[in-house]
Amino acid sequence: MKIATDKAQLIIESLNLMGYDAIGIGDDDLGLGKDFLLEISKKANFPFLSSNIVDDESGKPLFQPYFIKETNGLKIGIFSILLPDLLASPSDPRRKGLNIRPPIETTQNIVKELQPKTDLIILLSHQGYPKDLELAQAVQGIHIIVGSHTGVSLTYPPPNKNTIILQTAPRGMYAGRLDLTLYNDEPIFQNTATKRSLESNLNSLKSRLNAGGASEAQKAQWQKSKEEMERRLQEFQGKNEFTHTMLTLSEGMKEHPDIKKMVETHKTRFPETGKPSSAAH
Repeated sequence: MKIATDKAQLIIESLNLMGYDAIGIGDDDLGLGKDFLLEISKKANFPFLSSNIVDDESGKPLFQPYFIKETNGLKIGIFSILLPDLLASPSDPRRKGLNIRPPIETTQNIVKELQPKTDLIILLSHQGYPKDLELAQAVQGIHIIVGSHTGVSLTYPPPNKNTIILQTAPRGMYAGRLDLTLYNDEPIFQNTATKRSLESNLNSLKSRLNAGGASEAQKAQWQKSKEEMERRLQEFQGKNEFTHTMLTLSEGMKEHPDIKKMVETHKTRFPETGKPSSAAH
């Protein structure tokens, strides 16, 4: 327990230094119980979000249900959902004193409330990729889902009913970066990688057509493909775009000196945490 509580303190202090805007609650965040999580949340410089986790005693959300961040003239609504199935057992100590409401119903209510107040809506989801897909199909109005739990590596995330679903591999192997380019007020985004691929293929086809030496049948086929690509590229005109980049987190990357110092202090206090267990041998 001492190791776990000290590590939790270290995580919060590190996230403060990283400049997090908000955090969505997952099942393992409840590992030390509701009361501990409430207490440690007071040390965070950012809000904990729990849109569908309700405190049994008060009947209210364990933390605030959503957060609105204004940046570059945009109002961005952020909320959080935890899948009840991850704490399905009534005897699971992590759900003691808590009631987890249905994700789809909760999401519908939150999106309805956020839509008139915001330009973009982001869901911090702790459900797993299959459930994120289901939610995107069931509820319109979520622009970005930042998913977790299953640890699927989505390098080229396809829009799903106008919702971009993101997720990275587990265990701190990668960091995902999403860049949005806005040309209009419509919150629908096309993948810039698709546009660049189409442009590259179109240039290649044009070169083939201009090179000569091909049969009439080949030329007709290439011309048809060229026209199709030009048509698809036309659909990108004036549309908002997104670019997703997956960054590999390696030991060669420069560490934050203060966080590194805190980690070393933790290891000094609990040297056994850095040693492999006997079971590993």
